Amino acid sequence: MRTFDFDLFVIGGGSGGVRAARMAAQTGARVGLAEAGDLGGTCVNVGCIPKKLYSYAAGYAEAFEESAGYGWTLPEEPRFDWAHLKQQRAKEIGRLNGIYAGLLKNSGVTLITGWAQLVDAHTVEIDGKRHTARHLLVATGGTPFVPDIPGREHIVTSDAMFDLSPFPKRLLVVGGGYIACEFASIFNGLGAKVTQLHRRAHLLTGFDDDVRRFVANEMGKAGVDVRLNCQAAAIARNPHGHGLTVTLARGEQVEADTVLFATGRVPNTQGLGLEAAGVALDERGAIAVDAHYRTSVPSIYAVGDVSTRVQLTPVALAEAMVVVDELFGKGKRRLDYEFIPTAVFTHPNIGTCGYSESGARAKFGEVTVFSSEFKSLRHTLSGSSERTFMKLVVDKASDRVVGLHMVGADAGEVVQGFAVAMRAGATKAVFDSTIGIHPTAAEEFVTMREPMPG
Repeated sequence: MRTFDFDLFVIGGGSGGVRAARMAAQTGARVGLAEAGDLGGTCVNVGCIPKKLYSYAAGYAEAFEESAGYGWTLPEEPRFDWAHLKQQRAKEIGRLNGIYAGLLKNSGVTLITGWAQLVDAHTVEIDGKRHTARHLLVATGGTPFVPDIPGREHIVTSDAMFDLSPFPKRLLVVGGGYIACEFASIFNGLGAKVTQLHRRAHLLTGFDDDVRRFVANEMGKAGVDVRLNCQAAAIARNPHGHGLTVTLARGEQVEADTVLFATGRVPNTQGLGLEAAGVALDERGAIAVDAHYRTSVPSIYAVGDVSTRVQLTPVALAEAMVVVDELFGKGKRRLDYEFIPTAVFTHPNIGTCGYSESGARAKFGEVTVFSSEFKSLRHTLSGSSERTFMKLVVDKASDRVVGLHMVGADAGEVVQGFAVAMRAGATKAVFDSTIGIHPTAAEEFVTMREPMPG
């Protein structure tokens, strides 16, 4: 039999790749991992973690303003130090990079720094040196997509937003997905004048329609200039002074210091040697995989945003565990993509699990809908006009809650708990029989009794 340098070689040191490598190594497998950049991938370095830290920073501005309603008087106007926030974020991300390196080392994974390319079904090449493995795993994630429009060289993507210099007083965000909405909210909270353009009639395609309308309204009340059915046609640097001029498709112009294009992400497949190894891509340009995350080449697997149906870090982690079990365990582990909870860290936050109302009607037929909109207890004194929205979608035939949606403070924290109940098949009757925690916003999910008409 052919001998190999490794039992498993992982290309990509993001969340999915690191999880697969260290869990495989803990079974006794010989594992190698190649990463050209910082460990932790998008999530740790330019995604989930720094984004949430900046969201917290923006939240303090709201809290300072609201504190007056509770009797607090600040001795002077709060001042925001952008350089300090960047420094603190970089320090924390550096700490996390070190933790990832330690996890790999302590698990016995051989870490190789450099860009890996597939040579064939069992071989990778890094800086001219070849390594062989019985199994290969591609976990290279995704990368921002920017449409080809005049002046695209002047824009930035989400990867650059955490280290902008100087802080943009005027920010134009192009896009309507969760990344665009989050950065619009964050920089608005930090003090920038934010304009957000989206080519569709509503933000956040794929989310429940009521959630989409509600959050756009709340973002607008908070100060984000949300412009729907609107596209950027060209970007030019101003000949006199600083800044950029963005010309819209309908002829208007918007001035900005920074233009962020958050127009989606694409699988990071370039320069990996996939063609040479015979790895097939699907219609989206992602690596095509089967239910076990095996590619068209039986010895090569792929997980995470380079192949996945759902672009979420916890999904990449779960997919990695399926692969490890398939290769070094009992091969019984599977991932169910139904009822995956997610959050959008806009201000206010969005938390959701299960089906939108339209999705539930298409899947189950008749559904019953319950919803509630209210001012949270906190804002009865804060002076803020922010409101909270909650919605349940129930399959009429089984009484099972198949959709749960929230826009409001800490929505992600609230929905995570309800997601467990939904995975367990909780019915509306179970929700109704559950005692609420009073006074909380979350209790509204177990006290909604009157269905919406229609």
